[in-house]
Amino acid sequence: MSRSKYHFETNAIRTQTERSQQREHSVPIFATSSFVFEDAEQARATFASEIEGNIYSRFSNPNNDEFIQKLCLLEKTEDGVATASGMAAMFISIASFLKSGDHVLASRSLFGSTHQILTGLLPRWNISHTYVDIHADIASWEKNIQPNTRMIFVETPSNPGLDLLNLEELGKLAKQHQILFNVDNCFATPYIQNPTDWGADLVTHSATKFIDGQGRTVGGAVLGRKEVIDEVRFMARHTGPAMSPFHGWILSKSLETLSVRMEKHCQNALTLARFLEEQPEVTRVKYPFLSSHPQYELAQRQMRLGGGMLTFELAGGLGRGRRFLDSLEMLSLTANLGDTRSICTHPASTTHSKLLEEEQARVGITPSLIRVSVGLEHIEDIQTDILRAIEKSK
Repeated sequence: MSRSKYHFETNAIRTQTERSQQREHSVPIFATSSFVFEDAEQARATFASEIEGNIYSRFSNPNNDEFIQKLCLLEKTEDGVATASGMAAMFISIASFLKSGDHVLASRSLFGSTHQILTGLLPRWNISHTYVDIHADIASWEKNIQPNTRMIFVETPSNPGLDLLNLEELGKLAKQHQILFNVDNCFATPYIQNPTDWGADLVTHSATKFIDGQGRTVGGAVLGRKEVIDEVRFMARHTGPAMSPFHGWILSKSLETLSVRMEKHCQNALTLARFLEEQPEVTRVKYPFLSSHPQYELAQRQMRLGGGMLTFELAGGLGRGRRFLDSLEMLSLTANLGDTRSICTHPASTTHSKLLEEEQARVGITPSLIRVSVGLEHIEDIQTDILRAIEKSK
């Protein structure tokens, strides 16, 4: 595991690519497709992996390397690969280790596109999967392990239901059966939880969300032990889901403010969740650090803070929910999350619309469910806009 003498915030700010002869204080963008060698022997040795060095920006680039180096320190991993999008990270973190006839054991509560990978893409290569309900006990997980199971894949908190999985139990189970344990840590970020503390072999991120934090770019990352990431790097090098140097530069700079942003996201989200619980038109609020959350005690053990996401439901069903969304004045309507700007999303008709109605119900998505990515605006302005929309939607 990566170790540092510095704290989280300092690692996020002070980890930088080696300074050039220009003596820059902030790292420049290395907008180049390829890199030159001092001589033929250096070229040969670099291609043979006998020495480290950049060859081609599809393989590595100083900006992307800096981004990954920072993330590895924050997630307590040895190595990682940057990708062009979060879904590229999810796909190669799974596909790098599977062959025809293999099996994946996964939580039923997954992001819609991850669900499509398991149900629509992997079966083309004779790779099967089994879903386990997110509230199932560890015995149910173990019962569904097959002789050909190669990976356990989960996300916690889940999108959008904000249900939690016990990472410690799953990490021990995976180790006992010698199965790779892959955790999507997008909602929590490394500031709130580190899956490797509980035995995760792989940690995946959509860097598009809280890691960028300002809705500017798209990117992803796969992190883990060096020998595991070697397999991911081979897949990425030869299939080409490379992050651009520009996006690597943006995301590395974004990590410098991750801690202060997440503190404010979490503070606003908890305040808003408590506010919504007091509204008579709101039938349900879900947030990991609310004492009313069914897994509140697990959240307290596993997470440092409750995160920037919450969900709520309004009395009146789908029609009421649509009227509420149309009545918002300040909050944005978009499928993204993790932005400085607060966002409302209707998962049933957008991010998880490809799931059948029955599948949506099994992961806690009701027709009236509203997902809120709580931003960094003044909390009173967020509350006022939501309350106004609730009143107008009656």
